[in-house]
Amino acid sequence: MSVKTVLVAACALIDSDGRVLIAQRPEGKMMAGLWEFPGGKVEAGERPEESLIRELNEELGIVVKEACLAPLTFASHVYPDFHLLMPLYVCRRWEGFVEGGENQRLKWVRPTELRNYPMPPADEPLISHLTTLL
Repeated sequence: MSVKTVLVAACALIDSDGRVLIAQRPEGKMMAGLWEFPGGKVEAGERPEESLIRELNEELGIVVKEACLAPLTFASHVYPDFHLLMPLYVCRRWEGFVEGGENQRLKWVRPTELRNYPMPPADEPLISHLTTLL
């Protein structure tokens, strides 16, 4: 049986205090209430970096330049109805102020505190990479 692979790009935005931004999935979405790194599905014809630039602007109202996105690691996780492949980028520089544009709650969290926030199974293994980096 073949499973559809879904490509999603995520970003760990890191502020000047070394905190990471996480967003809570809004009601009505799959896995609502869980916390995740901002980002979204890579559309047909898009590169992951282009997808992140678009998604971060739509979701958070910030402008990110591709040169400021550094690949860190990736997640590969099988959910019941699809396989998720998710590259995680790190970004420390952007233009504008981070604001939740899709009614989601946002929090700046120290990497050592990320495990205190329930996350989708694919996001959890990424925490150790951020803790090591920061």
